[in-house]
Amino acid sequence: MCGACAARPPRVSRARSALVYDAASRALALQLKHAGRTDGLAAFGRWMARAGGDLLADADALVPVPLHRRRLRARRFNQSLLLARAVSRVTGLPVDAHALARVKPTPSQGGRSAKARMRNVSGAFAARDPGRVRGARLVLIDDVYTTGATLEACARALARGGAADVMAITLSRVVRPVDPLK
Repeated sequence: MCGACAARPPRVSRARSALVYDAASRALALQLKHAGRTDGLAAFGRWMARAGGDLLADADALVPVPLHRRRLRARRFNQSLLLARAVSRVTGLPVDAHALARVKPTPSQGGRSAKARMRNVSGAFAARDPGRVRGARLVLIDDVYTTGATLEACARALARGGAADVMAITLSRVVRPVDPLK
């Protein structure tokens, strides 16, 4: 664990992703999110369930990352909810789409630094009914894991609501190349 993580341990205890975010997975995610292409959902659900099998074995419910009501109204669907339902069809785990609310509208995370992403989603989420998450082992579901800021903000809200454990599965994850000489 790095020094920063040791000083402030992450709220997401474990995370898995089905794909590395590259040109191909980027196209899949953007087609789902912005073009409403749902024809790949069955495959995405299987891939995510396979990637996160160890997390799902310990889980009580799947929790999609919520959209703010204004963004939901403009987009007409929540891609994270669609992904959660696809994973649920494979695993049988229930989807709790009402465990978490996005209480603050936030601009897109795209193009922001890790610190700016954390600031952008700070205070953006809240557990809707703490009684519904108290003691639960939950798996957050989202499309892309970039810096983890959104998932951490969601996990923080669920932990404040009393969740026992918060894990995460995403369709894809941005992987930064590592320079072995540094």
